[in-house]
Amino acid sequence: MSKPRDQPKRLLLLTGEGKGKSSSAFGMVMRAAGWGMRVAVIQFIKGKWPTGEEKAAKLLPGIDWFAMGDGFTWDTENPEQDRATSRRIWDFCRERIRGRRDDLVVLDEILYAMAYGWLSGAEVAAFLAEQRPWHGHLVLTGRSAPEELVALADTVTEMKLLKHGFSAGLTATRGVEF
Repeated sequence: MSKPRDQPKRLLLLTGEGKGKSSSAFGMVMRAAGWGMRVAVIQFIKGKWPTGEEKAAKLLPGIDWFAMGDGFTWDTENPEQDRATSRRIWDFCRERIRGRRDDLVVLDEILYAMAYGWLSGAEVAAFLAEQRPWHGHLVLTGRSAPEELVALADTVTEMKLLKHGFSAGLTATRGVEF
């Protein structure tokens, strides 16, 4: 079996209306950390409040976690700020990827930034295509993956919503959703 660092690097998209996109990505984070790989998680929406994933990641060596968003912004009152925040985070992502130090980079919720028009799917796809071959694996999460990224990706998984507790009035639960 070849060593993980010698294998081709992959671009994976975790998208769709269903729950589990970030959770799946964080499973890959744990798996990579277990193999001694260097990992970066960069979050576009989550920001200032603590999450169980981030708390756990800080206990493990080799994981850098950056929660850089302004919080849940789908009911935004300041779209210009959301665009500026997304641009700042994307600039950070590009520098991190160009730095070629991570074996796995998760761009959590970046697809939302594209779906809301804060970032261009074509711009992100062009940058990622220009960086190939990647130094490390890349995982992008969120709803409504743009076609340019779907075409570029090695693996695309769409989470399908069958039922969600939120529709019945259940709020986010510690240890399950955050």
